[in-house]
Amino acid sequence: MALTQVGKEGITGISNSSDATFLTVDSSEQAVIKSEGGAVTTSVQQGLTKSWAQVDNAGEFTLKDSFNQSAATDTSEGQVTYNYTSSMANANYSCVSAHGTLADGGSGHHPMISTGGTATGSILLLVIDSDWEDANHNCMQVTGDLA
Repeated sequence: MALTQVGKEGITGISNSSDATFLTVDSSEQAVIKSEGGAVTTSVQQGLTKSWAQVDNAGEFTLKDSFNQSAATDTSEGQVTYNYTSSMANANYSCVSAHGTLADGGSGHHPMISTGGTATGSILLLVIDSDWEDANHNCMQVTGDLA
């Protein structure tokens, strides 16, 4: 059965006996959803990616696609600074990143790391090869709390 309406009197069209997943909001305005089996809940805010981006950094610098990115900057050889549209709550968030083809033709997935370049409004990522090197298909994802 499709959800038809949500109002102050509740949900119209779905009952607790329906085979449905329910989203609830607690008094602190945290949205939670039950797991597939219903035994545990997941915080929607904490479980979502807060920012992601893909850039090509070899040749002409291009921000190919992104979410919650005001800009990405080719900081120097092998270094990209990603600037968030909405800042993180603190600088202790998690960032996962990788890249594909190196500018010099080398391939593979070499890690990108942040070395002290994590701030609430941006992160500096460095491509690791034998030294810092520009690369195509730099990808990053950030999880944590937004401000």
